[in-house]
Amino acid sequence: MTASALTSAFEQRFGAAPDLLLRAPGRINLIGEHTDYNDGLVLPAAIDKEIRFALRLNGTDRIRLVALDFDATYEVAVADIAPLPGGHWANYQLGVVAGLRKRGAQVPGFDCAFGGDIPSGAGLSSSAAAECGVAWGLNHLLSLGLDTMTLAQISQMAEHEYAKVMCGLMDQFASLFGRAGHVVELDCRSLEYAYFPLDTTHARLVLCNSGVKHALGDSEYNTRRAECARGVEIMQKHNPAIKSLRDATLADIDAAKAELGEVVEKRCRYVVEENERVKELTARLVEGKPLAEVGELLYASHAGLRDLYQVSCAELDVLEGLAHSAPGCYGARMMGGGFGGCTLNLVASDKVDAFIDFMTKGYQEKLGLKLDTYVTNLADGVGELAG
Repeated sequence: MTASALTSAFEQRFGAAPDLLLRAPGRINLIGEHTDYNDGLVLPAAIDKEIRFALRLNGTDRIRLVALDFDATYEVAVADIAPLPGGHWANYQLGVVAGLRKRGAQVPGFDCAFGGDIPSGAGLSSSAAAECGVAWGLNHLLSLGLDTMTLAQISQMAEHEYAKVMCGLMDQFASLFGRAGHVVELDCRSLEYAYFPLDTTHARLVLCNSGVKHALGDSEYNTRRAECARGVEIMQKHNPAIKSLRDATLADIDAAKAELGEVVEKRCRYVVEENERVKELTARLVEGKPLAEVGELLYASHAGLRDLYQVSCAELDVLEGLAHSAPGCYGARMMGGGFGGCTLNLVASDKVDAFIDFMTKGYQEKLGLKLDTYVTNLADGVGELAG
């Protein structure tokens, strides 16, 4: 949706021009999955799939929201906002307003129309974009002076308290802190971060959408978080220095193996190994290692997510399996919360078309399913939308 089309849609709905147009991107995560809520390391990037927002302070005490992509509206007084049942789409925006007010901000009534091209359920964090766009926009319009990390944390709390998904900080961080042409490593404990250039002249990040919609609000995501917490609780008895899985080693897991039980042991082992893979991958990027050596870490991550963390599904496993034989593919893994969504594939730039053709035919032959693919560009984080 162009800036002029968004403005026209807003004027048609609200009878006045918007005060601000902005864009909030979705994200990919090169490696470091399910580590963020364990105080671990992640390596995401913002991409050129985004939600675009038009905002205006309306001089009343009412919030008026329009989701342009599915022609839905919601209106409520600021003082009356509360989580809506049934996974309502407005929870993402309302949760942000609640978070701003909790921080002492006086949020007046406003109008907001939004729409975008982030595929729903593909694991590209459309929910984080929906939150971060409103947080950034209101911070800008109301001159609240909140720093970008605070906006990410407010958006994360919206997900916890209104969408009821106990996510880590990665998705919101990536949407706000993205930088074109870079991945960004975030230490989810210290909140320190560092940018690493990812040269897309030699390789591109191609997403293959399984077509299976994942609903993160389902119990499995929160179950994994509880299993990790249980592992920490048990290992603390053996080593009091372990405050989260970030502190644990494979030796700690082995020492507590009998008490952990098979399932919790697997969850802990995956997280500890995945944190090491993030460190190894950034080291390989800095050293300019061959892309095949970067890609092998993606394959290893997928194996851990499939066998130890057990958040993959048959469709994702078929896609990852096909990638091993696909033209120009250096590595692949499932990405996001799991149980659906996309695989992320590191593909030689001159082989992208052949890779997509191979994967599309293979997915059809093996499962009888149509495959949607997206060749991503790494983009800047949330910001104003140019006219």
